[in-house]
Amino acid sequence: MKIAIIDENRARASIIEEGLAGIEGDIHVISGREGLLAQIEQIAPDIVLIDLGNPSRDVLEEYFAVSRALARPIAMFVDESDDDAIAASIDAGVSAYVVDGLAAGRIRPLLDLAVKRFNAFARLQADLAEAKGKLAERETIDRAKRILMDSKRITEPEAYAELRRKAMSSSRRIIDIAEAVVTAHDLLGGS
Repeated sequence: MKIAIIDENRARASIIEEGLAGIEGDIHVISGREGLLAQIEQIAPDIVLIDLGNPSRDVLEEYFAVSRALARPIAMFVDESDDDAIAASIDAGVSAYVVDGLAAGRIRPLLDLAVKRFNAFARLQADLAEAKGKLAERETIDRAKRILMDSKRITEPEAYAELRRKAMSSSRRIIDIAEAVVTAHDLLGGS
């Protein structure tokens, strides 16, 4: 496992490193904000731990921008927080936002929490994308059926059977045939 620790304060970073003792893998400490995203991409960590201490709103926004760009678990440690910062961290994809909790003994469980939350959220996003894809396919098939119903003066079950027959005879999916029907209709000036 590759872990990136981002902390401008070397003493605080050592607390995180101490909490990671015994974890197999590479631990990389990044102490500057200059070219942060490029540094993280070069390391290609499996998880990112960010310790900000008591950051200004601008510094928080900068790190939230980095969080949005990364597709990996992120745990962020701050000394103080407010509701706006917590909401922004969630929107930015931070898996664990820990207020006043930087202690070596807490690092490992927080690391596990960040990974589990990230994986759960990734599954939800994949499910949502799949559902949206199926809905879009259903809408295309319904549109193709309406086109066939209007042009051939047939019923909805007959239009679906027509799409299904064509799909089977051409060894293609129904959605592929439906897309072809809709595209042809649009090209021929259908409304």
